[in-house]
Amino acid sequence: MLLSPDAAALVDPLCRDALERAEDGELGADAAAIVRHLGAAGPSGADQVRSELALEAKAFRAAREKLEREGAVVSRPQLTPGGVDGHRSASTIARWDRSHSQRRKAPVAVALDELVLLGIRAAVVVQEDEPGTWFTWAIPQDTIRRLLETRKLVRPAAGWVAAS
Repeated sequence: MLLSPDAAALVDPLCRDALERAEDGELGADAAAIVRHLGAAGPSGADQVRSELALEAKAFRAAREKLEREGAVVSRPQLTPGGVDGHRSASTIARWDRSHSQRRKAPVAVALDELVLLGIRAAVVVQEDEPGTWFTWAIPQDTIRRLLETRKLVRPAAGWVAAS
């Protein structure tokens, strides 16, 4: 996930919620093991985490992708010596709370609304049903209607919305 500092602050409650759900096992046992390991060890090489947890590559990749998609875990690329051209690509992975220490206290529902608004502002004008497909996080079906009712969005033409 590549985010500006403002966008990272905006999604912080969503990522911390995903991290909590991962710790509770809602994202699977392998995902829970990965976030527990990263909680104890801190940011670590992805290959090192997979090896220390004795996870098969396919299972590790699936759990890691789910964690990253939800924002519970972030990764940073790194180059290590080796490989055909003298280096090998690898990743350092970290829990969201270890890589983004500035906590933003906001309910998940508020963070989702703000994320939708940020996306619509960036797009300028969009079809009403489009924002629900943009993000990993589930956007409640009544979000656009609520944002229109509170005048955070306007309807410039039938079926279209824009930020006010």
